[in-house]
Amino acid sequence: MEFIDLKAQQQRIAAQLESNIKEVLSHGKYIMGPEVKALEDNLAAYVGKKHAISCASGTDALLMALMACNIGPGDAIFTTPFTFIATAEVISLLGATPIFVDIDPVTFNLDPNKLDESIVQLKNEKAQSLRPKAIIAVDIFGLPADYDAIRNIAERNNLMIIEDAAQSFGGEYKGKKACSFGDIACTSFFPAKPFGCYGDGGMCFTDSDAIAEILKSIRVHGQGSDKYDNIRIGINGRLDTLQAAILLAKFEIFPDEIERRQIVAKNYSELLKPFSRLTVPTVPDGYKSAWAQYSIMAQDEGQRKNIINVLSNSGVPTAIYYPKPLHLQTAFSFLNYEKGAFPVSENVSSRIFSLPMHPYLKLEEQKTIAQAIS
Repeated sequence: MEFIDLKAQQQRIAAQLESNIKEVLSHGKYIMGPEVKALEDNLAAYVGKKHAISCASGTDALLMALMACNIGPGDAIFTTPFTFIATAEVISLLGATPIFVDIDPVTFNLDPNKLDESIVQLKNEKAQSLRPKAIIAVDIFGLPADYDAIRNIAERNNLMIIEDAAQSFGGEYKGKKACSFGDIACTSFFPAKPFGCYGDGGMCFTDSDAIAEILKSIRVHGQGSDKYDNIRIGINGRLDTLQAAILLAKFEIFPDEIERRQIVAKNYSELLKPFSRLTVPTVPDGYKSAWAQYSIMAQDEGQRKNIINVLSNSGVPTAIYYPKPLHLQTAFSFLNYEKGAFPVSENVSSRIFSLPMHPYLKLEEQKTIAQAIS
């Protein structure tokens, strides 16, 4: 059994993949070729944003977004400790300071109430030397964050919002697509994502003409009128044309795959509902998850270990995403957070694990998983 079955997807679009790749090999424009522009136009229209700026990875998308917002030393960026390191890593790379905020125990996304408290606390600190500058909200496991609440907090405190939609492309919040929230939204095309290429890739989305131009400059070494006119410090963040061609082939079936993921998730929830000692994911009213992962919670770390062992013995792969929250990672020890600082994140990290999830997972396979768990 596959945890994520990319082979089944590839077989479905093999002819279109081959055609698109041959077209790139024929025209030979391997960097920023016409497929890149076509992909940007298609995805901008899909999420409902004016601009889509492709780049080399989801991490580069986040880095470029912060650079476009002039983030640097002395700036405080509020984000979650329950996420992949890239979210906070890019903050530190620019010399800014991550301020971690605990998560909601149901959605696992940034808790707006705790975000508000954290901002007030930082502003009230007598020796406060950091400037609150932005919020990076992460759409964990494919479920968008509560952007109405986050926007209200950001507007009251004059903070920019960056949507980390690395896992949520295809998801929705109150009728709007993921990647349409905040001043800049960022996504990843890592192969394991719901919309992934065959390597690395990413994209930024914005409605701002000015921000879009800055992002385009940053991704090509701070380019101005041409590549030898450098008007700012930038990075080498371009998306390869071959990856864009692959994504164009995948995009043709992507809406159908998102709907298939809804069915797989529904099947899981119904099959696992009888197991009262397990907690299945919750999707609040008005939300739609892209189901990058289907993650359930055991009662405790011991039960999680036992279930994973049983599943492994039955040939079922599993994964534990974020077993150690970022505030407890050695890389962020300089922030001086201690164990217990974010109890919800720590509790979830010790109990959560993910089951196979992809559009081609068969009901019989899901029944096998449920039977092994029982």
